[in-house]
Amino acid sequence: MGLRGVNRVMIAVHDLEKAKQLYSDMLGAIFMDANWTGEPYGINVAIAWDAGIELCAPMPGREKDSAVSQFLEQRGEGVMNVFFGVDDADKANERASVHGHACVHVLDYTQDEIDQHLGGLFTRYQELTLNTAETCGFAITLARIDEKPGA
Repeated sequence: MGLRGVNRVMIAVHDLEKAKQLYSDMLGAIFMDANWTGEPYGINVAIAWDAGIELCAPMPGREKDSAVSQFLEQRGEGVMNVFFGVDDADKANERASVHGHACVHVLDYTQDEIDQHLGGLFTRYQELTLNTAETCGFAITLARIDEKPGA
């Protein structure tokens, strides 16, 4: 399976711009707009690859029905998902499945999508989110994200 360690944490927030400023000031994090990934789920997204942080907030007008609304209502702002880097997401998913953690969401971007929306930073971008919120207190995503040499 080749576990690479934590790739990033996803933090649910109410105000994306305010949170970006907080983590930029505190850590020097540099955020990249990734709203295109969140639009189908009613969220705005910003990722700081250098800090290992992904921020997500409800889009204006979607405060009650976005993918993060229930989390924010029940828990307030905080870590919603931890992404673990793996060498082979399919094998890692098989292992998790054997132990009762089913995959509930898959993202597998094409090279064109990576080039267009992620600055061409990667040669592979695949994520498999597991049903771990109840057992772990947050979602776990298996992420095969291969950096492009020289990027």
